[in-house]
Amino acid sequence: MAYEFELLKVLRRGRVATITIDNPPVNVITMALFAELDALSTELKADPELTVVVLRSADPDFFLAHFDVSAILDRRIDFEPQRDAQLKPFHALCERFRTMNKVIIAQIEGRVGGGGSELSAAFDMRFGVRGRTRINQMEVPLGILPGGTGTQRLPRLIGRGRAMELILSGDDMDAETAERWGYLNRIFEPDEIGPHVERLAKRIASFSPAAVRLAKQSINQSDKPWLDGLFEEAYLFEQLLRTEAARTNMRRFLEIGGQTRAGELRMNELCAELGDDSQGDG
Repeated sequence: MAYEFELLKVLRRGRVATITIDNPPVNVITMALFAELDALSTELKADPELTVVVLRSADPDFFLAHFDVSAILDRRIDFEPQRDAQLKPFHALCERFRTMNKVIIAQIEGRVGGGGSELSAAFDMRFGVRGRTRINQMEVPLGILPGGTGTQRLPRLIGRGRAMELILSGDDMDAETAERWGYLNRIFEPDEIGPHVERLAKRIASFSPAAVRLAKQSINQSDKPWLDGLFEEAYLFEQLLRTEAARTNMRRFLEIGGQTRAGELRMNELCAELGDDSQGDG
């Protein structure tokens, strides 16, 4: 796929795509950037060869800011609000990233706020920088509320009380708190985050695409009632059990030391040996 954009730079290496957001001065989600993110998500979803997507920023101080307030002010309000019969475009964008069969990773080195935070919360993983990453929901101080999934996604991500604090205060959540509360997977020193995310993306991309994709699909069922999730998990497991990649790798696992004492003590390395090192290099 071409992946040609003005505000998003796309680097494709094997099954990994790295997206760099570059919309100076602070990566506000202008209508132009929103249109590109929407088009990007559609193209990523349709790419059959892709397994992992990393989003980062050209500006280390700003990952992705809020939606353009001027654009919000320009919205028509000369009619009574109605309950929608379908998702709003920004909601649909977040859901496309959350549910597509690719692993979506955010490398958040600086600030993320408002709609940028809501979009990031829909991703599969988020990593930050100690002392530099800041999360802010600034909508309530503006007299509105997070309208891009924030009031629904954040309570599921960090808990109801903590979401209340973040949303109602308009105060920054620092990297250390964000990691402790579960918004960020982990935090790193500035020179450590890039290599970690790159290694992780390459490692995930080295494994069976079907296993990665169906594992994400099964994890997404955890929002459903418990028994529904278990039935779906069992069904997806049975699907993968019938793939040649799974049967080949299980045999390989036994050959290289799986289920031996020495092998089980180095499970991390055994898993790496089961991957395809060529993926992620291009």
